[in-house]
Amino acid sequence: MIPDNLRYTSDHEWVAPDASPVRVGITHFAQDALGDIVYVDLPEVGASVEAGQSFGEVESTKSVSELYAPVSGVVVGRNDKLADEPELINSDPYGEGWLVAIEPNEAADVDALLDADAYRDLTAQ
Repeated sequence: MIPDNLRYTSDHEWVAPDASPVRVGITHFAQDALGDIVYVDLPEVGASVEAGQSFGEVESTKSVSELYAPVSGVVVGRNDKLADEPELINSDPYGEGWLVAIEPNEAADVDALLDADAYRDLTAQ
């Protein structure tokens, strides 16, 4: 289950590239590997993030995993529903389980991310 309309990172984050700001989440592959997600730590609105750098973490019953910014920019929105319902990441990783919205410094950075076929190759699905 890898939507064709999204862009991906090798760290298993997805980006919805069809609007600015871009929405960011973790992939079905990532949430499946993590197991039941019980807590999410997200940056505040207004925080600057750097591509490839950690901007938060997801805690599951199995482990704690860092979240990595797919692009550099400013966080302009965050999914506050996850504070009370972190399991949305498991049940709907590409919809209600989104993490943050980022206004990218450079729109071209989104285009440089993996497309669905490249991400399928990466995860061998």
